[in-house]
Amino acid sequence: MANEKCILAYSGGLDTSIMVPWIKEKYGFDVVTFTADLGQGVDLESVRQKALKTGAIDAEVTDARAMFMDYFVVPALMANTLYEGKYPLATALGRPLIAWMMVEIAKKHGAVAVAHGCTGKGNDQVRFDVTFRTLAPELRIVAPVREWKMSRPEALEYAAKHKIEVKATSENPYSIDENIWGRSVECGELEDPWAEPPVDAYEWTTDPGAAPDEGAEVTIGFAQGRPVSLDGKETDVVEIVEKLNEIGGKNGIGRIDLVENRLVGIKSRELYEAPGAIILTEAHQEIERLVLSRESHRFKTLVSQEYADLIYNGLWFSALHQDLMAYVASSQRYVTGEVRLKLFKGSIILLGRRSEHSLYRKELATYDKEDDFDHEAAQGFIRLWGLSQQTQAKTQLLTGKRGFAVPDVLPPSTSDS
Repeated sequence: MANEKCILAYSGGLDTSIMVPWIKEKYGFDVVTFTADLGQGVDLESVRQKALKTGAIDAEVTDARAMFMDYFVVPALMANTLYEGKYPLATALGRPLIAWMMVEIAKKHGAVAVAHGCTGKGNDQVRFDVTFRTLAPELRIVAPVREWKMSRPEALEYAAKHKIEVKATSENPYSIDENIWGRSVECGELEDPWAEPPVDAYEWTTDPGAAPDEGAEVTIGFAQGRPVSLDGKETDVVEIVEKLNEIGGKNGIGRIDLVENRLVGIKSRELYEAPGAIILTEAHQEIERLVLSRESHRFKTLVSQEYADLIYNGLWFSALHQDLMAYVASSQRYVTGEVRLKLFKGSIILLGRRSEHSLYRKELATYDKEDDFDHEAAQGFIRLWGLSQQTQAKTQLLTGKRGFAVPDVLPPSTSDS
């Protein structure tokens, strides 16, 4: 009688490599590994072969870069999602896609369980588990790192015992995750929020002080909120992000040092590198400033924060996300145009922006003779605009001596005694 099967999210690193025999020993499952290329630069075939040598009965690999960009990253970009105002959510966006694909593979193989390598104090365990339970509640969830008590040296010893080749050593201090949208680094010296990030924590970005003196200029084109061109050349969004990662990284763009609030209730110091994500988000925001009305732009900032929290907290497959995405998609109808930026020693300098749907009108904004603004109408507008405040001041705010509750909004009066 054949053993039941478990689908394991597999990177080929130390933890997921030793999980293949560990799951077999602990649960008796035959393991099918799954690896998704989200732009982390892995050799899919070498990963597949390693999984098979480690003991997996099958190893599924998929180039999911286009799907990741089209269905996860681009919607998040349209919403301008930055968790706590800084983190572009690269890892958080990849997890629901990987989990969804694992559910599909579980159906294909008739598996009864899914497994991941997340720790018990991280956010990724929430993103995986919530997605699994939403899409396939019948699947059993196996999380070995939450169960075993192995230290890193013990994990290396376990790998040696089972003749599993790993590049990891007990000297590597960092926990790293990366995809095309960004790279995240934690642990080691970064656990001290006062300590300056070590030079070796960065891989994608040049130190801004050592970046080229001439900088680089880029022009990014958008069509209904989606990046469609770079420097006048139309291309797919994967290539745009890859090139901006390269150009931005060379010029010191995209370094993020954040003490963030994890969903599980702790603060964590995280280091991120996301040149393409930061450049595109800033460019997208500038087109929106040009084409959205004041009311739409201000309301969308509220939606952006909710959207970022939803992604970070693992609720991608929720009804709330569907509702927010419907609004975001509608808001992008006129977000078409170009933005010109200079990338210089870690800074993004806005050079210009244009759109056929621009709400900026020179004849209204200018002070030159072309001025078409009705200056006489301003007096009546101001009178009506301040009417409610003036009425309240007469009957409520200015009664008595000063009539304000602490804290006062008026400076102390010299006549008060």
